[in-house]
Amino acid sequence: MFSWFGKVSYCAHTKVAAFADWLKTGRIAASRCSGCGLVSFPPRADCPRCLSGEFGWVEVSGRGTVVTWTRIDAAPAGFEDDAPYTIGVVDLEEGGRLLAWFGASIPDDQRRVGMAVQVVPRLFEEIPEIKVHYTLEQPGTMWFKEPAPAAAEGLR
Repeated sequence: MFSWFGKVSYCAHTKVAAFADWLKTGRIAASRCSGCGLVSFPPRADCPRCLSGEFGWVEVSGRGTVVTWTRIDAAPAGFEDDAPYTIGVVDLEEGGRLLAWFGASIPDDQRRVGMAVQVVPRLFEEIPEIKVHYTLEQPGTMWFKEPAPAAAEGLR
């Protein structure tokens, strides 16, 4: 399932593989510990607070605040054709942190630490290496969502 994200894991199996199902539907999900209720993003199979291995899924809004950002002019291997580009680290409203590209709705001169943003999952079926990534957009930006994955019923 993680082939949708390029090379992110060398393991054949992971307890959080359903995360990819959520993203493929245009949704952002976090894991919620069944033991203590801690919400984690990125999803964690084992709770960092109580060490429980039991969890469910919860959809998150994607609303967040920029913690830091940087413009990449000398890109690493594989991203040379994309340079220059700007990425940011965001604290999500529901908890957790996320790294994403700044989208077209936020001009260079408006990017600030502390600014509110909307994280939008982007799906690109025409790109064979990486098909899902996030962009940071103006608050309130809407995007297409398919119905939630079947495994999500009753977990929100």
